[in-house]
Amino acid sequence: MARVEVPELPPDPTAATKVAELEVPPEIVAQTLGEYLRAWAARVRAGDSGVLPVIAGLAVITVVFQAISPHHVFLSALNLVNLLQQSAVFMVLAMAEGFVLLLGEIDLSVGYVAAVGGVIGVQLVQPATTRWPWWAAVVAALLACALIGAAQGTLITRLKLPSFVVTLAGFLIFNGVVLILLLLGPFSGYPSLLGDDTNRQVLYHLMWGTIDPLAGWIGMIVIVAGLGLALWLRDTRRRRSGLVAPPLGLTLLKIVLMAIVGLTVVAICNINRANIGTVAGVPWVIPIVLAVLGAWTVLLQRTSFGRYVYAIGGNPEAARRAGIKLASIRTWAFVICSFTAGIGGLLYASYLGGMSNNVNGGQLVLYAVAAAVIGGTSLFGGRGKVMHGALGGLVIGGIYNGMYLLGLDVQWQFIVTGLVLLSAVTIDALSRRGATTGSVAHV
Repeated sequence: MARVEVPELPPDPTAATKVAELEVPPEIVAQTLGEYLRAWAARVRAGDSGVLPVIAGLAVITVVFQAISPHHVFLSALNLVNLLQQSAVFMVLAMAEGFVLLLGEIDLSVGYVAAVGGVIGVQLVQPATTRWPWWAAVVAALLACALIGAAQGTLITRLKLPSFVVTLAGFLIFNGVVLILLLLGPFSGYPSLLGDDTNRQVLYHLMWGTIDPLAGWIGMIVIVAGLGLALWLRDTRRRRSGLVAPPLGLTLLKIVLMAIVGLTVVAICNINRANIGTVAGVPWVIPIVLAVLGAWTVLLQRTSFGRYVYAIGGNPEAARRAGIKLASIRTWAFVICSFTAGIGGLLYASYLGGMSNNVNGGQLVLYAVAAAVIGGTSLFGGRGKVMHGALGGLVIGGIYNGMYLLGLDVQWQFIVTGLVLLSAVTIDALSRRGATTGSVAHV
């Protein structure tokens, strides 16, 4: 039988351009808002779904629980504020975990590292013993957590030990440390933040204190105006300098969205939530979480440290050949992770009104990892943002809150959260497979 030669097709002269359009961020290749949206849609089709799954998840959670919750109270002002407070610890711990996940590592100790920070802060402000001022107690708690992160990061990066094993050991060690710290004061393991002294009250009000409604409006306007002006000036300056900048329409859209979110949150929080008397105002925990989100977003998106983290997570060998000090960057990532966990631990202590030996650090770390992954941070490293942890924390908090309203047992909360996590990991894996075998690969 004669062999038939199939002539090779000539190479597509537009292939390189198509690949580049899918590989680089839309705001770089787009000159108008319409071009940005088309480029963004192309990236979604290629497998980079971004925050779409978690936004869809939040929408589903909201619709379902509003429909089935008793008296349809899920979207009431009281419950939405409760939801934000309940989600705060999950959000902060997920943002902490995100730093090591971006490197392709994991930290299983964040739950009990957070607890260590919370116990130290609570114990140091007790008037019957140490009587530290609240700010010194907070500094000491966060410094202790940072040192824990430095120790674990050094073992992982310098001795080449697996992060899974080192932080699993940390999980066990700091569980024991928490129990020891709880017994240092004369409170039988249950130091409290309830009391009339200023130092305990400040820590208690991290979660339960509220900002005066008028001050909340003024603060929101100042923050949104400041961020919007900074964003506009930065993009305008880059265009005048001939550098890459997002389209003007996209910049304006971001500012409008920030204003809408700010107005909505402050308006809801300023509604009187008390059956008797008045309870209104933005809880202090919201600006605290936003401050963490803003600081770490700037660190990852606007500094060389952040670029190095993404480079190492994407391809460690290439990063090493480029001259990046892998050990140093990885160690600092673990330091930041534990430091941020300490913030979460202080918020957790404030939420409980003290600390006890019933702290479930295992559940906290599982929720931290789950929230980061559900939000869009990849378990494989190199892809994710701080915002992803915050959004994932809202998903976890929404599930927790909705289950509580329905009066369901905790086992159903675990099951639903696990199913959502499995869906998020599946989406992540399929999106990566689509990016390598989909439209990009066939160009």
